[in-house]
Amino acid sequence: MRFFIELAYNGKYFYGWQIQKKVSTVEGNLEYCLSKLLKKSINVIGAGRTDKGVHAKQMFAHFDYEGIISNKLIEKLNIFLPKSIKVLNVFPVKENIHARFNAIKRTYKYYLTRQKNPFFQDFSWYCFYPLNIHRMNIASKELMRYKDFSSFCKKKTSEAENNRCQISHVCWSVNNDIFCFTIEANRFLRSMVRSIIGTLIDVGRNKISVSEFVKIIESKNSNFCRPIVPACGLFLTRIIYPEDIFL
Repeated sequence: MRFFIELAYNGKYFYGWQIQKKVSTVEGNLEYCLSKLLKKSINVIGAGRTDKGVHAKQMFAHFDYEGIISNKLIEKLNIFLPKSIKVLNVFPVKENIHARFNAIKRTYKYYLTRQKNPFFQDFSWYCFYPLNIHRMNIASKELMRYKDFSSFCKKKTSEAENNRCQISHVCWSVNNDIFCFTIEANRFLRSMVRSIIGTLIDVGRNKISVSEFVKIIESKNSNFCRPIVPACGLFLTRIIYPEDIFL
């Protein structure tokens, strides 16, 4: 039977989601604890691969297990997992449902603060530049006119189709001195969100114009992209699936 697991984590303590040798990752910790508790080697497939230092308020993964899942599994997982990972739910889904490929939409939020605060440094980026949020929002809306985001993709590929995403919502908001960037799409490319934000920051600083931002999108060339922003402010906040995947 296939199960979905819903979890949240503080990415500061991990080298990203995906298992890597000799470093701690979210997937690695989850697989280890599930395998120990279920007394069987468990392979976990995540809904995505967050980078080193990126947080998740909602992440899903699936695993297969031919046995009975105890009602105590969530409690036991949260005891054995690092304190920076919390399992929120474990539930069965229909056969062959895939945590990554069956997801319809994903939402990321990025937080930056205009005031230096030692208590915010792990979950936001201290940006001391003056920013024009109106210009940043105008430029952000231009993203919805395009589908090929090769300009904001860290990974090189010869097939442009691999870099196509459908952005359904994007905006900047501000509350006191905290700026929040929200973006929702069917999929995201490696480092895409932080690359977009880094370029939008230059729009807000008046280093590039909105039309120059559009030219960067249309170039489909990551060499014109601005430096990516730090991972500490980025959160995967929501993943949406079709309702018919659930049993």
